Amino acid sequence: MGVAFGWGPVEARALAAGAGCLVVVDVLSFTTAVGVAVEAGTAVYPYRWRDATAVAYAREKDAVLAVGRGEATAAHPWSLSPAALRSAPAPDRLVLPSPNGSTIAAEAGTATVVAASLRNRTAVAHWLARHGYGTEARPLAVIAAGERWPDGSLRPALEDLLGAGAVLDALRALAPGLPLTPEATAAATLWAATDDPAAALHGCDSGRELYEYGYPRDVEVAADPDASTTVPVLADGAFTEAP
Repeated sequence: MGVAFGWGPVEARALAAGAGCLVVVDVLSFTTAVGVAVEAGTAVYPYRWRDATAVAYAREKDAVLAVGRGEATAAHPWSLSPAALRSAPAPDRLVLPSPNGSTIAAEAGTATVVAASLRNRTAVAHWLARHGYGTEARPLAVIAAGERWPDGSLRPALEDLLGAGAVLDALRALAPGLPLTPEATAAATLWAATDDPAAALHGCDSGRELYEYGYPRDVEVAADPDASTTVPVLADGAFTEAP
């Protein structure tokens, strides 16, 4: 397989079966939020559902539970919003519900899971290259989360295609001989051909939605390539800084 690219939880499960590492990309906003929190020293526990079971899971982990953006208060400022997480006090442990990014992470099986976004795309690529991922011996799968239509089906999202392409483009520059699938090559080529990725994030469907909901700062935080050198790796149920 070498280096493969795919979309959503179903393809994540299929590709993870033959992969040594799975990189999940959910730019607006799960993996961006994970990166911001881990950079501040927080261990982030991904969780698939935002319901009563999330409350119980946070209690079990002795962790703060991130709520929906609209539910955050001055007393409880932790949510999926990367901008809010940057300004909130950093808890030791945070449960971060996400039906997209968290579900993909849960489908990884025995593969190592890394959270990537535009903010840490080069740092992730360096970490992958340093550990030999992307070779035939240590295959790599990069998964774009996408969004959901009202019926629950996958809606491909430009921000995640660009985020995945950004990691793949950086990786192929570091290790030009890696065997990328045509899908992975196409994603990397899209990133390389995009003149203004930040403008694309602000103008894409998901970016416009966040503006309409009153969270333009979340797009600004996400649309900042290479702002971070943090590489969140999932171990014992939580994303922490890669050793």
